[in-house]
Amino acid sequence: MMSTKYKKKKAKKKIFLESLVVFFIAISPFLYKVYEYLPIDNNGSISILWFSIGPNGFEDASFYIWFLTTKIVPLYLLLFWFLTSRDWWYHIIIIPIAMYAFQLFEVIFDSDLQIDTDNIWWLIPICMITIPFVYFIRIKLYDKHVHGIDLEAIDAELEALKAKGFDSNDDIDNEKKSNEPLKDEIPTISEDINSKLSTGNLESVFKSFQDRLQNWLHIKT
Repeated sequence: MMSTKYKKKKAKKKIFLESLVVFFIAISPFLYKVYEYLPIDNNGSISILWFSIGPNGFEDASFYIWFLTTKIVPLYLLLFWFLTSRDWWYHIIIIPIAMYAFQLFEVIFDSDLQIDTDNIWWLIPICMITIPFVYFIRIKLYDKHVHGIDLEAIDAELEALKAKGFDSNDDIDNEKKSNEPLKDEIPTISEDINSKLSTGNLESVFKSFQDRLQNWLHIKT
């Protein structure tokens, strides 16, 4: 019962969040025109409810609002894309997200009158991390689906063999030893004694002596 209620609550939350995403995507074209319908006073500012928006270095507040929408709308659309994408390369979307975020930060908090100038240099550290990461994923996918090389499966198989007591180094050493040509070695004194006094040799000597004795008795009789 609790599991069913939890699933229903989770489904409602998911539908609500997805509806918000759909709503903001649907109104994105109209946000570019919102600056034309805002009331502007003689100072070039816009007063909405309890707060006021000044020109912030622009000709008037409407132009400032338009510039903000050109950054905010692509930014949140890219964020939605990043959060909902299932493609292997979705991490690369971080770069344009960072670009719009830096531009927005610069126009809101920077005190000079120049915009979209040095924020490109802020992207270099992000590019240095994101691009190699995405390229590494691309190489792994290309090896797996094009060349048929699955490194993770190979590693898992090697780990399973090691868990069973297989040692690749020992196997290589044994293979080398089996491939080495046999060498003529001079036996030592101890090896010669062991060979002569071995069970097989002694049994052969006694058998030969027994046969000779039987032949000699047969001749005598």
